[in-house]
Amino acid sequence: MSDKHGNLSINSENIFPIIKKWLYSDQDIFYRELVSNGCDAITKLKKLDMMGEFDLPADYKPNLQIIVDPDNKKVTITDNGLGMTADEVEEYINQIAFSGATDFISKYKDKANEDQIIGHFGLGFYSAFMVADEVHIDTLSYRNDASAVHWECDGGTEFSMTDGIKEEVGTTITLFLNEDCLEYANEYRAREVLEKYCSFMPTPIYLSKANAPEEYETIDPADKLDTDTVIETIVEEAKTEEKENENGEKEIVEISPATEKLKIVKRPVALNDTTPLWGKNPKDCTDEEYRKFYRDVFHDYKEPLFWIHLNMDYPFNLKGILYFPKINTEYDSIEGTIKLYNNQVFIADNIKEVIPEFLMLLKGVIDCPDLPLNVSRSALQNDGFVKKISEYITKKVADKLIGMCKTEKESYEKYWDDISPFIKFGCLKDEKFCDKMNDYILFKNIDDKYLTLPEILKPAEEETTGDEGKENTEGADTDSAESKETDGTDTASSDTESKDDTPEEYKDERSVIYYVTDKNQQSQYINLFREQGTDAVILDHNIDSSFITQLERRNDKYKFMRIDADVTDTLTEKTSDDELKDATDSLKEIFAKALNNEKLTIQVQKLKNADVPSIITLSEEGRRMQDMMKMYSMGGMGMDASMFGGDYTLTLNYNHPLVQFILNNKEPEHTTMFCEQLYDLAMISNQPLAPDAMTKFMKRSNDIMLLLTK
Repeated sequence: MSDKHGNLSINSENIFPIIKKWLYSDQDIFYRELVSNGCDAITKLKKLDMMGEFDLPADYKPNLQIIVDPDNKKVTITDNGLGMTADEVEEYINQIAFSGATDFISKYKDKANEDQIIGHFGLGFYSAFMVADEVHIDTLSYRNDASAVHWECDGGTEFSMTDGIKEEVGTTITLFLNEDCLEYANEYRAREVLEKYCSFMPTPIYLSKANAPEEYETIDPADKLDTDTVIETIVEEAKTEEKENENGEKEIVEISPATEKLKIVKRPVALNDTTPLWGKNPKDCTDEEYRKFYRDVFHDYKEPLFWIHLNMDYPFNLKGILYFPKINTEYDSIEGTIKLYNNQVFIADNIKEVIPEFLMLLKGVIDCPDLPLNVSRSALQNDGFVKKISEYITKKVADKLIGMCKTEKESYEKYWDDISPFIKFGCLKDEKFCDKMNDYILFKNIDDKYLTLPEILKPAEEETTGDEGKENTEGADTDSAESKETDGTDTASSDTESKDDTPEEYKDERSVIYYVTDKNQQSQYINLFREQGTDAVILDHNIDSSFITQLERRNDKYKFMRIDADVTDTLTEKTSDDELKDATDSLKEIFAKALNNEKLTIQVQKLKNADVPSIITLSEEGRRMQDMMKMYSMGGMGMDASMFGGDYTLTLNYNHPLVQFILNNKEPEHTTMFCEQLYDLAMISNQPLAPDAMTKFMKRSNDIMLLLTK
């Protein structure tokens, strides 16, 4: 081949500034692109061998050699793939393999966002010019009678191509780094980048430093390979020890025989795993392999709870492993990592078009060769195919969780507290996922038993077993609340059984599910419910408020109500309309005067538990409004109840001695103090007091104790 000089066929001198500035989001991506091209060349050569179009040498070992040379400011990347002829260099390098170059320039030369350069343009090789002032190619094609080719370009639009001297089939790319990118000739920095992008590429990758002193290792002679270079044979003498024999005489005894070791040139170790775990059949993978892979990839030494192995060939090729990690933090500080690969080539972390948003809380890898990538392989074209992949991943996760709930309920319950944020977040973000998981979401009740929604909503008569239970239910002449006392499982009641228990605003066709947000704060209410055999579920995560709102919006059969939203008839004794009228009128007047809070609703009931003097309740709507205002920083802990008008209700227990004392001593010296104290005690069981209120409460408590000393 005669020497050839010419201009790259790009129809514009502006292409290289665009490539250098906007082609890729990360400068170090050039390593991935060039190594990936080398792997492709090797894969193609092996395919030619399989098809009978080329015969690989018997001792052929596919590999990529990367040599960093900081002294000469260069990096070389060599593959033993199929190489290129002069015509192929002309086609793939000189003409920049993409169609419509002029149109490309006109569209993107003023774009500063690399993600807007969409399409398969074959520009991977040109990523080299992001870090190099000059690039050389030395290549020899596998074809018979092919000649070696040498190509040079200094980053402009001119190139030179001459006969080369390469003797082995394959390609070597040499990068003469610019002054700003010398870090990539540092062995440790190069290893860091290669491990980031190339840890699972399908061809062994070896990294070395030019002119580095040779390293050695010792091996047993039996382990010697034909390729090992033996430096010397090291003989270790037998070890002996003086010991006393049976006759009490001392003698020299051999405790270990003489050994022979071979000192060899240290064998190169590939920095990548060419057969990653996700590519194997799940049946062939052990639990320890899954755990080791998790530790190695994510450097997390806390064992994952469980994992899902994705393995699909149709209608698209997708493999991967998703891990559910154990977390000890609140939902808003959970950070996961889903690594996306394309044919074992790392693309990016957490690409939202492929990975459903809620699954980004997990850790895992997904490899999908069919992904339509842009030129930088780090963003996706917006098409329906990608959406189908995302939906498939979501479906597989849901199927795994549902299967666990059905067949491994004990394990599912054990994991639930850790995985519930993932599942609830998924229900908020994905309606299809929510529909699939609806009957397999667990709720822990006040006795730490896990229940699904169908179990919670199961009618009370279906919960009762045996003829005796049926007689108790069917023959009761009291209201339904009384019959439920013998059942003890009334987490949620149907409207026919509990219409007297349901507050006025919930008297519709929906059942009520009572819940607790703080077992300590709401312990008084929990005890009252337990005494009457009424159940509630624990919803103490900060995602739960949004989650139950979502469930209510999508289901018209039930409604959630916090345990302190109202004093239900289950907790009170039946009274006639007139029985407590006078007491109610008097106590309203006394408390309104003492508390100076005209907006507070006051009612009087006979609570079945005579030890509870008063209860504060806040309607479910009012409390959710309060939570929403807190979320938007419009309020804080202990905000003034008056902000919410009549939503707060103070229920006084007519059966309690303190209430009777206040009722029968309307104007004594300490009535006001007792009213304030009773109100604050009730409020504390509902929520923390505001700072000023807490200060007054503490002083008043001390004052009341002092009364006992007089």
